[in-house]
Amino acid sequence: MSREKILIKTSWISTIGNAILSVSKIIIGLFAGSLAVVGDGIDSATDVLISIVMIFTARVMNRPPSKKYVFGYEKAEGIATKILSLVIFYAGMQMLVSSIQNIFCDEMKEIPSAIAIYVTIFSIIGKLLLASYQYKQGKKIDSSMLTANAINMRNDVIISAGVLLGLLFTFLLKLPILDSITGLIISLFIIKSSIGIFMDSNVELMDGVKDVNVYNKIFEAVEKVPGASNPHRVRSRMIGNRYIITLDIEVNPHITITQAHEIAGAVEKSIEDSVDNVYDILVHVEPAGECQTDEKFGVNKGMV
Repeated sequence: MSREKILIKTSWISTIGNAILSVSKIIIGLFAGSLAVVGDGIDSATDVLISIVMIFTARVMNRPPSKKYVFGYEKAEGIATKILSLVIFYAGMQMLVSSIQNIFCDEMKEIPSAIAIYVTIFSIIGKLLLASYQYKQGKKIDSSMLTANAINMRNDVIISAGVLLGLLFTFLLKLPILDSITGLIISLFIIKSSIGIFMDSNVELMDGVKDVNVYNKIFEAVEKVPGASNPHRVRSRMIGNRYIITLDIEVNPHITITQAHEIAGAVEKSIEDSVDNVYDILVHVEPAGECQTDEKFGVNKGMV
């Protein structure tokens, strides 16, 4: 199955599963009078929106390169991940405001109905299954979007567990305000999670790499090629889940252009064998001993 098909299939499963959980929690939360359960249902509703965005993004990513986007459309995944983080943040802020308003509300609060406990247990089991499936598929195709959503749903499990704990304390201590306090704590957890996903997505959009150890792999790969020396000004960035690598090497200034070209080709092959998920490699050849010292960009050996 292609990467696009796995993304779409996984997203549809997530959409259907989260829709069932969301509707169940919102309806039963309103019926039971539990703000925490309603908030948990709203959080699941954002997961439905997230899954729909993922389906659309998967189709965009599969478009072939064009004159306007010569590297293709795979960076749409990073943009989608950024959007997901903002949606999650908005849901967290909405829940935060609602919880604070309910805590300081003068109206008499009632103990939620016991049915809220059962729908929360159902939610925990459902979210565990969905999160596990998303994470497995995300790692299988090395998708930051699926992995981010899996982390989001893992957080939902913790949220639902917190809701369950809050409900149990509410029933045991007969303090309905504990339900609102639980909602407040959950909202802060959602906001923290969204900020983490937002910051993580910055790496790809700012042409960075999440694992800087890739540079050591590149240097080691160049050292295996006879005739190639002093790899420097190495630049690596990500498109989707794959690396675009650019670097300079030095060769004997007295060899022919054909020989230098063969060495550059061997360097490319060595890097492809050492680094997983390579999208493209560009090797610039320089005469040995004529390396520029005022080069601004890139990583040199010893810097990582």
